[in-house]
Amino acid sequence: MRFGLIYHHQLPRPWSEDAEERLYNEALEQIELADRLGFDYAWATEHHFFEEYSHSSAPEVFLAAAAARTKNIRLAHGIVHLLPSVNHPVRVAERLATLDLISGGRLDFGSGQGSSQLEVEAFGVDRDEKYDQWREALSVVTRMLTETPFSGHTGKYIDVPPRNVLPKPKQKPHPPLWRACTRRETIEEAAREGLGALAFSFIQPEDAKEWVDTYYRTIASDECVPAGFAVNPNVALVLPFMCHPDEETALDRGLEGAHFFSYSLMHYYVFGEHHPGVTDVWANFQAAKEQMGFTREEVMPDDTEAADPVVQKMLEQITSLRRGISTPDKIRDILRRYQAAGVDQIIFSVQIGNNAHEHIMESLELFAREVMPEFVDGRDEREAAKAERLDEALRNAHERIPDRAADGTGYVIKPELMS
Repeated sequence: MRFGLIYHHQLPRPWSEDAEERLYNEALEQIELADRLGFDYAWATEHHFFEEYSHSSAPEVFLAAAAARTKNIRLAHGIVHLLPSVNHPVRVAERLATLDLISGGRLDFGSGQGSSQLEVEAFGVDRDEKYDQWREALSVVTRMLTETPFSGHTGKYIDVPPRNVLPKPKQKPHPPLWRACTRRETIEEAAREGLGALAFSFIQPEDAKEWVDTYYRTIASDECVPAGFAVNPNVALVLPFMCHPDEETALDRGLEGAHFFSYSLMHYYVFGEHHPGVTDVWANFQAAKEQMGFTREEVMPDDTEAADPVVQKMLEQITSLRRGISTPDKIRDILRRYQAAGVDQIIFSVQIGNNAHEHIMESLELFAREVMPEFVDGRDEREAAKAERLDEALRNAHERIPDRAADGTGYVIKPELMS
């Protein structure tokens, strides 16, 4: 199992003048420490207009800064919005290749389509078309990263003439590809597309096993037709995180941050009525958290609530927020269960809510010292066995990659003289 950190750059109100500057610099210090400690991945999200929940609108800049301060940790987009009106495919390909080069080939490329009305509406996206836009854009970007020259594309959402898109990435044919997933159905879709599955859902290890088994069963089937030019067979799950020798102290330091993460996510995706620049999400959270079950003690449903599948699901999600906020021993136990389920990577959300920078740094050091070694020892042998097990399936999937190149022969660009 591998371990990563993910950054949404959460910043609850009230904001001081230097709050965002401090937030970014502290995140870079955390990644620099994680690199020294042997963590495997640093992920950065992309969101726009998500006040308090995510001030991560330019992850390519943030990851470039992280590349300059680290040596080994992989730098991962989790995710790039690939809708052409948000990020044009040419600019995505150029930025990815540049970051891959300056990091020495440490880039992973996760992509997605966005789902909040707050975002997609601002960029003029029809929600019914966003999946098709994402799928077309991913095909175009991976071609730009691999074709010399790019032979052009004329599609429903993207028109680009033949051009040699520069630079080209260090990793061949391109950096590993991932897709954002929230349900079992999207996990299965990621497998059919040969993409790593970034599961942004807090699920029990036993449920994770069902997702993982479905994913790898699909990878090994004839249904797997890679969306890029290589298969990235991996499943990663996200957990809020805070580690301390005393469980009560871990909860003091990390639980409210995890609760705010969940509440603010629901604010933008489920129930919130947001007034840009006005709505105080943190204040609303403080007012509503007890009623919604975001309490220090676990909420036990009464008979009526237990019979309601919607309530039951919500309470399960709230309870799951605690799994990575505990002592080294208890975190080790939950990780063993995820490892037994076949999960390839656990990504920890650390900079959430008002979690203190010094507590995050202490937590990372404690985890690396007391928990990580068990999962690192023998990992190379386990991953080699996995590669051998999947070898035939991946070779078969590669043979199903369609030829997507256009006919760019004879295309000539003639300069227009200035009048």
